[in-house]
Amino acid sequence: MANRVHNFNPGPAALPLPALLRAQEELLDFAGTGMSILEHSHRGKEYEAVHQEALGLIRSLLAVPESHQILLLQGGAHHQFAMIPMNFLRPGQRADYLITGSWGERALEEAQIVGHAREAASTRQDGTFRRTLRPNEIPSGEGAAYVHYTTNETIHGVQFHHTPEVKAPLIADMSSDLFSRPLEVARFDLIYAGAQKNIGPSGVTVVIGRKSFLDGGRTDIPKYFRYTTHAAAESLYNTAPTFAIYLVRNVLSWLEEQGGVAAIARQNEEKASLLYRALDEDPDFFRVPVERDSRSRMNVVFRLPTEALEDRLVHEAKKRSLMGIKGHRSVGGIRVSLYNAVSLASVEILAQFLRDFRTQAWP
Repeated sequence: MANRVHNFNPGPAALPLPALLRAQEELLDFAGTGMSILEHSHRGKEYEAVHQEALGLIRSLLAVPESHQILLLQGGAHHQFAMIPMNFLRPGQRADYLITGSWGERALEEAQIVGHAREAASTRQDGTFRRTLRPNEIPSGEGAAYVHYTTNETIHGVQFHHTPEVKAPLIADMSSDLFSRPLEVARFDLIYAGAQKNIGPSGVTVVIGRKSFLDGGRTDIPKYFRYTTHAAAESLYNTAPTFAIYLVRNVLSWLEEQGGVAAIARQNEEKASLLYRALDEDPDFFRVPVERDSRSRMNVVFRLPTEALEDRLVHEAKKRSLMGIKGHRSVGGIRVSLYNAVSLASVEILAQFLRDFRTQAWP
């Protein structure tokens, strides 16, 4: 479509055009029912088919073993920050948090309201984060109720490229990189991800939990906040965000057509490599703060010599339909998000724009 921009927004983020066109085509009359999917009951067979298809696509694309249950919840990652300790952190226990960015910090803050949660390890240095934890820096977690970490920190552009080895149940916030690369689900006791990066629109959260771990959750909390409540009801305990889940179905169907997670991972690696190469051509102008072995393939962050140049870059980019590259308000700079639906062609155009801008602004 001629009027579509190059969308590098950090979330809600780019959605695959085929998934949107499918929604457009079906919006007024879903499956010949004479009504929109937005109007269907979440208890009706028409929506039930969509719901189960979405769950099935998650299981097949990520090769989720039968030992794990898939849930579709609401409230985003922030809800999970609270729900996890409410379920799994009992009085007298501790939870270990590995901190490599702002989202890990926020998860820890919520857990500390519920019980004894500690910062077990951190890469914070000079008030910021430039890398993940190396394997030999990760505590064992022995004796902990669980160990929690964030696989990809969108604000600081820091991403784990290995899975921590710990002696406690392992929980991961994968909001910004789930479905972007292959994953050994069996190594985790709980995974959660807000959908609005790689999975679908905002309003739904994917949770994948080991059944035995979920079953061990507390029962002295309100029913709605228990994972077992939603597991028993197949994520239909209350009215589900039906249209958001419908769009998740569309996005994951598109991903399946692309060849699945392994195929999209190769594309994501190519996109990130292309953009980092352009930045590394002049490290005095494009200043990437993240150590190379921790650089995110989802969120590329960098600074320019002055804030005035950064503002000018964002302004000039918008004029060329390159949208959403302004850095997070808490850190400033530039941030380019390269989620699954961002095309290689868009990244090529952005990389050339950055080269041209550097030449004009930095002779």
